[in-house]
Amino acid sequence: MNAPLSKVNELTALAPEYVRSIAPYQPGKPISELVRELGLDEAAVVKLASNENPLGIGPRTRAAIDAALGEICRYPDGNGFELKAALAARFGLDMNAIVLGNGSNDVLELVSLAFLGPERSAVLSAHAFAVYPLATQARGARSIVVPAKQFGHDLAAMAKAVEADTRVLWIANPNNPTGTFAPASEIEALLQAVPQRVLVVLDEAYNEYLPLESKYDSVKWLKRYPNLVIVRTFSKAYGLAGLRVGYGLVHPALADIMNRVRQPFNVNSLALVAATAALDDMEFVARSYAENLKGLRQLGDGVEALGLDAIPSFGNFLTVRVGKAADIYKRLLKRGVIVRPVASYGLPEHLRVSVGTADENARFLAALAASLKE
Repeated sequence: MNAPLSKVNELTALAPEYVRSIAPYQPGKPISELVRELGLDEAAVVKLASNENPLGIGPRTRAAIDAALGEICRYPDGNGFELKAALAARFGLDMNAIVLGNGSNDVLELVSLAFLGPERSAVLSAHAFAVYPLATQARGARSIVVPAKQFGHDLAAMAKAVEADTRVLWIANPNNPTGTFAPASEIEALLQAVPQRVLVVLDEAYNEYLPLESKYDSVKWLKRYPNLVIVRTFSKAYGLAGLRVGYGLVHPALADIMNRVRQPFNVNSLALVAATAALDDMEFVARSYAENLKGLRQLGDGVEALGLDAIPSFGNFLTVRVGKAADIYKRLLKRGVIVRPVASYGLPEHLRVSVGTADENARFLAALAASLKE
């Protein structure tokens, strides 16, 4: 029996207004959903919507997962000792400077949960990753949105936007969904400009895809800037999007606070062993990097041949201006190609396409050409 609408409204009113007004995060459309909606052959559908690694996972990672299957009846190590030890050795940090998360999104949520709340604010850029304003609003905090500069972060303006109640400044480098990149000199200038009472969250989810000439060592900044929080993930270049494991590199005092609000066993046992193995599978990461560069060139050349503009990307995706993006998106779906509309990011004329295999990229370009003519 359905409750009267008035009673339902009374129940939903129990949640704070800032929670009730959240527009939920919209992930990329799953293949299975498109198959149900349009009756397509699942084998013929190409998903290029969620910035996943088209190469899958490396052999060391697969072997580690297979070996761990017999123990999934047991709870995981709640402290993630083996993975933390591997990360600490890789980055030359103490283990208590590492926070593990159920994907990097979880680490971002831990920052907001620990350090934001009503009567506090966070600074972020226009066109930045959707989780930043969502995590800020979910805590009852206020977002200060700074206009973008050529689709990317205007870091100097973001530093100036800090107010007395600001506690967090969110940076995605490279940024999703635009693919833009801020060089190390600009980030360090921001670190020097903002007061240390403001946490600078440097989200480097796509760090492994940076070209060699753009790479920089953000970890060394942790000693000079105790308010820096570096966030990375195993979901992209390492291919573990389905297992959800990310991590934060942070001053031990901040890590201690974040771990107080972290859920017990927030990273599952398969994710822990897979990430530990993946961290050492540098041959697979190098192959993922090389294939991504080729895929970006293929997509870039293809959309240019169609007379379209794309935002230069430093990630594993390309954001393309197609005009009536909502219509083109639907036409692509009918052709079995899933990409990502980004109107919710303030880019109503753009679509974001993930780098796939050479065949998948070619399939997208052909479908896009046909959709533009329709």
